[in-house]
Amino acid sequence: MGVELDFRSPAFRANPYPFYERLRREEPVSRHEERGVRLWLLTRWADVAGVLRHPGASVDRPFQPRPTPLPPGVRVETLHPLARALRALSRVMLFRDPPDHTRLRGLVNKAFTPRVVERLRPRIDAVVKELLDPCADDGGMDLISELATPLPILVIADLLGIPIEDYKELKRWSDDLALMLDGSIAAQVAPRAVTSASEFVDYLRKVMARRRAEPGDDLLSEMLAVQEKDDSLTEDEILGTSVLLLGAGHETTTNLIGNGGLALLHHPSELARLRREPECLANAVEECLRFDSPVQATSRVLSEDVEIGGQRIPKGDEIGLLLGAANRDPAVFAKPDRFEVGREEARQHLSFGHGIHFCLGANLARAEGQAAFAGLLRRFPDLRLAEDALEWRPGFLFRGVERLALRF
Repeated sequence: MGVELDFRSPAFRANPYPFYERLRREEPVSRHEERGVRLWLLTRWADVAGVLRHPGASVDRPFQPRPTPLPPGVRVETLHPLARALRALSRVMLFRDPPDHTRLRGLVNKAFTPRVVERLRPRIDAVVKELLDPCADDGGMDLISELATPLPILVIADLLGIPIEDYKELKRWSDDLALMLDGSIAAQVAPRAVTSASEFVDYLRKVMARRRAEPGDDLLSEMLAVQEKDDSLTEDEILGTSVLLLGAGHETTTNLIGNGGLALLHHPSELARLRREPECLANAVEECLRFDSPVQATSRVLSEDVEIGGQRIPKGDEIGLLLGAANRDPAVFAKPDRFEVGREEARQHLSFGHGIHFCLGANLARAEGQAAFAGLLRRFPDLRLAEDALEWRPGFLFRGVERLALRF
């Protein structure tokens, strides 16, 4: 590969977009090999979207644990805690192709439809108010720890029927598992992530036991009822789905609020426009998602040979889809490095993916982002950054700042 991408370098972590622009211009379909693993990187919107909806592009991986039945006479509770955790995580729909993916998604999709999310808006607004109230007299806040992180965890925990007082533990476990998905740092975080996976799954098993005894009006109780009714959902699939919703859901929304807040404060004219034209709020959230994507990449493995951009990519090769690069493709987005809250084509971003694996919680993430920004702008008319120095989170896959200090 002629253009070198060092995903671990401070310069790349601070601003990957100039690197993407050069790669898209010089090698839009590039081959990279590291430690015997061959990886193709795609940067153009059309190529990335094409693979995301291609029926021959699989999310399954050879290294993933197989969802195989237990041997006769072996019970789940007798397995090593790590083995129990791996069995549950292997059922996550994020890593399953049809028909398993179709079945799992169909069972929980109704909880995230636009109509359901609209009914959740008053609760989301209330959580935003509860989180901002203690900050009002302080003259400042850390946007990440005091709003962007707790908001999505509290909302999804409430939706699932998980005690919200446990949210700090849920965040720690989710953060560790999210880092394991990032190939640039997975090796160094593996020991911690393995422990968190085991603790997370054991915790959820206890919550599930309570919900079986005392069902509630929540998604976890609904999934357990489906399991008891017709066995179309296994216990490990319920666990895997819960981990996915708590982990991936909060990570994306936290970074949306953090990165979006930073973009607005770095572009005061756009922030002023949003104050003048609050009807732009929904579109502004889409532009935040496009301009600095919370999830920078995803990948697929080919189940057949394909040709992309004049390059033949053989069956079995892995393709890295650089969502952050696709979201700044000038073929789709005019002046893509400009942040514009009124951008007409903003909603064409690929930050939530595309095709059958389009983010299940996209509607909820949008509603939470809109509520967060609306609450901030309404409550703090003179919102500004308190410090210029930024520390970006480790890794490449999930892009976000560790802290964002604000003054008002």
